[in-house]
Amino acid sequence: MATKSQIEWTESTWNPVTGCTKISPGCKHCYAERMAKRLQAMGQPNYAKGFSLAVHPHVVETPLRWNTPQVIFVNSMSDLFHKGVPLEFIHRVFGVMNQASRHQFQILTKRSGRLLQLAPRLLWTKNIWMGVSVETERYVHRINDLRRTRAEVKFLSLEPLLGALPNLDLTDIDWVIVGGESGPGSRPMKEQWVLDIRDQCVKQDVPFFFKQWGGINKKKNGRMLQGQTWDEMPMAV
Repeated sequence: MATKSQIEWTESTWNPVTGCTKISPGCKHCYAERMAKRLQAMGQPNYAKGFSLAVHPHVVETPLRWNTPQVIFVNSMSDLFHKGVPLEFIHRVFGVMNQASRHQFQILTKRSGRLLQLAPRLLWTKNIWMGVSVETERYVHRINDLRRTRAEVKFLSLEPLLGALPNLDLTDIDWVIVGGESGPGSRPMKEQWVLDIRDQCVKQDVPFFFKQWGGINKKKNGRMLQGQTWDEMPMAV
């Protein structure tokens, strides 16, 4: 449940929660849902319920046993701020992150409303990065919710990017990731959308990370943007 990751902007994943439900268009072709069903078919016990929401108390303390400092994506297979995750369990997860100060933890949510509601009740140590996903202009309100938290590093995952995002207000945002949708049924991402976001990041002095073009064969399509890769990271790394 805590493994080395192939995701370009992190090092490892830690999944004390698995499973989710779809709440916006970016969820339509969820990679985690496909992976969960494969793991269920393989008999992986933590995926006995497939992609139904499940908490795994036996996984919570795993990062405390990792001695080498690393960047850890929290719940790559779920959403920590899903309404079905009890506050007590969220506190347990935060407690481990607070204690494991040698690591940097990256949390990503589409449920910015619950994040904003619970944020004052959580301890935001400097090693906890908080991000929100935004796939179209309709969901930029998630950025405003994120901005109101006390997270030391605040970041955006504009993936899968499904439309243009002009006039982004990146005040107090420390990092922007952009990526296209991958896998079966993936929806195309226009180059101009990506270039516009990159230019906004450059203008507002925010690190920009281009993850991938996506598509059915994401490896073939690669991650070059006008002949170069963009791997900028927050200064906290």
